[in-house]
Amino acid sequence: MTTEVTHPLRSDARDNRARILDAARTVFGEEGLGAPMREVARRAGVGPATLYRHFPAKRDLLTETFAEQRRVCRTAVRDALADPDPWHGFRTVIEQICELHARSRGFADAFMAAFPEVMDFAADREQSLRAVAELARRAREAGRLRPDFVVDDLVLVLMAHRGLQDTPASARAAASRRYAAYVIEAFRAAPQPEAATPLPPAARLADFPARTVPSSTVR
Repeated sequence: MTTEVTHPLRSDARDNRARILDAARTVFGEEGLGAPMREVARRAGVGPATLYRHFPAKRDLLTETFAEQRRVCRTAVRDALADPDPWHGFRTVIEQICELHARSRGFADAFMAAFPEVMDFAADREQSLRAVAELARRAREAGRLRPDFVVDDLVLVLMAHRGLQDTPASARAAASRRYAAYVIEAFRAAPQPEAATPLPPAARLADFPARTVPSSTVR
């Protein structure tokens, strides 16, 4: 069950909690769900006592980290729907989700596999896809999104984006930004080179060997 915050936190406590959750996404994504709590505390720059004060058990931390990641995704889609420029909103969703996946690596997939009973993942996914479909409809009607786009296309490219999970952290963010830029140009209606946004710098990947995806076992 997700840890409940039953009273307002001081600003320093809120900052500590945010740093812990951000570090947890990175650590559990890189090392698997079996990564030790002390490594999360070290990456967050807090002591073990502070970590356990916020999250007494490891499952509390894992569950709240996943919930926070879902909140970030839902906020990105909600903000995009509120954007008066539907194409800008659509592009921003792709950029933000790719960035989040690059930072958290395979954390969400590992969590859902380890704790299938925590929530109705299928219903949550369906709700998100409906929101993205509405955003795509608006961008298509504005003449900015290619008319043959379907939501499954976005699912496909996000599945392909998972291939970056094995990329070393030093290159992953840059590779993800460039990937997102290519995807956006592919989805643009009647792409024209003179109107295209310049691509972000390329990440040097050819020199890096393939890496094994970390185990998702909780220890």
